[in-house]
This record gives sequence, C-alpha cells and structure tokens, in this order.
Amino acid sequence: MGAGAAIDDRDVLLVVDVQNDFCPGGALPVPDGDAVVAPILRLAEKFRHVVLTQDWHPAGHHSFASVHAGRKPFDQVTLAYGAQIVWPDHCVQETEGAAFHRHLRIPHAALVLRKGFRREIDSYSAFYENDRRTPTGLAGYLRERGFSRVVVVGLALDFCVRFSAEDARRLGFDVTVVEEGCRGIDVDGSVAATRRALAELGVVLVETM
Repeated sequence: MGAGAAIDDRDVLLVVDVQNDFCPGGALPVPDGDAVVAPILRLAEKFRHVVLTQDWHPAGHHSFASVHAGRKPFDQVTLAYGAQIVWPDHCVQETEGAAFHRHLRIPHAALVLRKGFRREIDSYSAFYENDRRTPTGLAGYLRERGFSRVVVVGLALDFCVRFSAEDARRLGFDVTVVEEGCRGIDVDGSVAATRRALAELGVVLVETM
C-alpha cells in the first residue's frame, strides 16, 4: 500500500513517546520535540484507530548513566543483551516527565502501550525490548484487530520511531513514517542513517499525509 492510499479501517496510527521528558525542558529533550504535537493531532483526526506508546522506566533503570559509575549520558556500555547507549534519568514511572505532553489529546486512542518498565532491559521499539527477544504484545494486538498498515510518528525519529518502524515492517506490516510528526536526537549522524535504513527495508517515508 502506498503512502498516498486512502486511510481506512486497516490502518493504525502509532504515536511513539510524545512525553514531557522528550520535549524542551525535559530530562532528555529532543530538539524541537514539542513541534510534533500539532501535526500528530491533525493526523490523528484522520484515523479511527490510534495506539500511543509511553516510555515507563523504574527508578534506577539500567539504561540510565547514573547507574553506571564513571559513565555520562550518551556513553555506550555493554549490558546482558549487548551494546546500550546510556541516557539521563528520564520517563521515570509516575513522574511528570513520564506524562504525555499536555496538548497530546487523542481521546479515541484505544491502547496505551508502556515500554521500558523492566529494569534490566531498555526498550526503543514498540514491538520488542532491546534484547530483541521479549515481545510487547503489540504485534498480536494489531493482527487480531485486522490492521495491515502502521503509520508511525513521534519521538525520537532515530531511536524509538526507527526501531518501531523497522520491527513493524519485519513483522509483515506495511509501514509509513510521517516526518512532520517526528523529530530526531541525531547522535553521530543517526537521523540520516535512519532514513537510509528505513528506505532499505521498504518503509515509506513521507513529509505529510
């Protein structure tokens, strides 16, 4: 299905991690992150089916630089499942930083999927934890609901959006990423690498829908 195909009941909008800590003033701000809210709201009006994801870390999560002596944010460490960038403490459960942006109001969203709540494993993708083996259950939910296309927006383009889009595609869904509804962190050229990787997988990238 191409990006220009009409939106119908087989399509779901996946809104990734539009939370206070990823917006300006938050613990791990994505540059211009709050600019995604308005285009996401416009897009959500076109979809009958919407899923939200929410980063939801316990205090002392192993992806936090503060847990690793001598490490600072954006360093890389090796955890049980492999390489892991470590981050400032962010999206800690039940904190204001973990809350959705105050203007992200999508009352018809049918599911809020929390991820990253296992202390030992980070979770970028909406479909798998970073060990690449532990599923979130989202794929089964989407299949049972009969969806065939996943349209992805949110934060950040080069991490949680990228991993979610890649996994959705590998799991057999048609996938479109709407770039006006995304912003990236851009660590060492990661935004450009994301665009290349998604295109190679057959993910459709569009500026708007």
